[in-house]
Amino acid sequence: MFQTFEETADPTKGPERLAALRAEMATEGLQGYLVPRADAHQGEYVADCDARLAWLTGFTGSAGFCAVLPGIAGVFVDGRYRVQVKAQTADVYTPVDWPEVRLAGWLKDHAKAGDRIGFDPWLHTVAEIAGLEKALANGPQMVTLDENLVDRIWEGRPARPAEPVEDYPAELAGLTSGEKRALCAGMLAEAGEGAAVLTLPDSINWLLNIRGADIPRNPIAQCFAILHADGRVDLFLDPARVAHLGPDPAITSHPRDAFAEALAALTGKVRIDPASCPQAVKLALTGAEVTEGQDPCLMPKAKKTPAEIAATTEAHLRDGAAMCEFLSWLDAQDPGTLTEIDVVTALEGCRRATNALRDISFDTICGSGPNGAIMHYRVTEKTNRQLNSGEIMVVDSGGQYIDGTTDITRTVALGAPGEEERVNFTRVLQGMIGISRLRWPKGLSGRELEMIARLPLWQAGLDFAHGTGHGVGVYLSVHEGPVRLSRASEVPFEPGMILSNEPGFYKEGAYGIRIENLVVVQPAPELPGQMIEGMMVFDTLTWVPIDRRLIVAEMLTPAERDWLNAYHAKVCDKIEPRLSETARLWLREVCAPL
Repeated sequence: MFQTFEETADPTKGPERLAALRAEMATEGLQGYLVPRADAHQGEYVADCDARLAWLTGFTGSAGFCAVLPGIAGVFVDGRYRVQVKAQTADVYTPVDWPEVRLAGWLKDHAKAGDRIGFDPWLHTVAEIAGLEKALANGPQMVTLDENLVDRIWEGRPARPAEPVEDYPAELAGLTSGEKRALCAGMLAEAGEGAAVLTLPDSINWLLNIRGADIPRNPIAQCFAILHADGRVDLFLDPARVAHLGPDPAITSHPRDAFAEALAALTGKVRIDPASCPQAVKLALTGAEVTEGQDPCLMPKAKKTPAEIAATTEAHLRDGAAMCEFLSWLDAQDPGTLTEIDVVTALEGCRRATNALRDISFDTICGSGPNGAIMHYRVTEKTNRQLNSGEIMVVDSGGQYIDGTTDITRTVALGAPGEEERVNFTRVLQGMIGISRLRWPKGLSGRELEMIARLPLWQAGLDFAHGTGHGVGVYLSVHEGPVRLSRASEVPFEPGMILSNEPGFYKEGAYGIRIENLVVVQPAPELPGQMIEGMMVFDTLTWVPIDRRLIVAEMLTPAERDWLNAYHAKVCDKIEPRLSETARLWLREVCAPL
């Protein structure tokens, strides 16, 4: 099993660890200290050695931070984690609704002007610190520390991972590393910049066509890099880990701990991305003229090549067949004989049976009944719950295959579902179909389109507290920037971008609903009499049935019903030849026209 079910953090240790941190703050003359979820690479997922927030507080969500003051310790979490944080932290911590409550305002409310708030500059971005310092003018002051105070008190801290690194085939990537480096270096030369500092491992792994296993669920090697405008790259990754790869005279490997010294030696114009670059990098660039701009790898990485789209299309068909085998099996079971762990184990087994699974793309979210309302619920031996007839269950999962990264959510009925659940499921489905059917003019972003997914819920006075979609890599991170299907995103959609389409609804203490397909942005076929040039559509990548038992058919418009029936017909056409005989019979039944 890739997934495990043990508790990964202990909230009972929170009070003593908080007391120890406050003692270190006093030693340093600090009245506050920030503990983010982030590591030096600002990725969503962190290695065990960088899981400081979880170690300190017990909260294991993928986003958030803790602000520790002498009399209060606020744990800031967004809407995905507001149920989870209450269950995972001791009462010495105070959950704070973020981003509704901003850190600067909270600090002004709980700290005095002149109070010293310490932070590790490797764990906070340039933009974050600049924003805080501006917002805290004439209030508490930010203080850069040379040593992380959590690391100072963390006994038995795990070692930094150093897993094997492998080449990624150029035929799957669609571009060689040299072609990618020439493309991105050209952007720097055009801007008059001599180099760019790269700190996002997925950017560097994409650029160099390498993959690793330093972070569970993410096939990346953790590293830093300096891309020069002539296409050369200084890679800060233990040379012994890449010595077996084909030599390239344009790529020079250095030990990771040589990064800061190399930054200090740079001269001329050097680009950093303030949204992802740690403050420590900017401080280390003492001899350079620092310019701010987007990581040059972000947009080329987001716009998948035809080879990548072809590869991930096959990965999604393979994964769709595994999902159908799983759902066929699940429908044949008596819910009362299964637990959530049984479900997760069976699903991973179906993916493993493809003989192509390299990892799961994130820990499977399998929440039945009230656990379904915890948006990023991770079942453990402690929380494991028996499935009960009459409930609904959210199963959000994915696989990492060498040719693609998948992410799919299906909400399934366990026996006869309740009417309220069916009505709200149908509203969520209408939102998902609305996004799937969209045509839009080029230049629009998630900010303009996302409301389509929410409209059926809004009309009933309901909503969901997460974005409708995130970018997805190809055998890279399942959550990939910079594009999002969210009101917070202003990045225009461009052909080749892969996103999730996943509206939901969550009733705390009762049930959750989410339906998710992955889609890829493509040019729209021209319509007779079309006057708008260059329109776009979302092409579907995910082909798995949607549970018709949860649909109130009368709520669907004729166009929505037509879309659903056409979708299910394509599921049968694409997936049935890949299934066992039992699963084929099941698929024909569940894909019958509504």
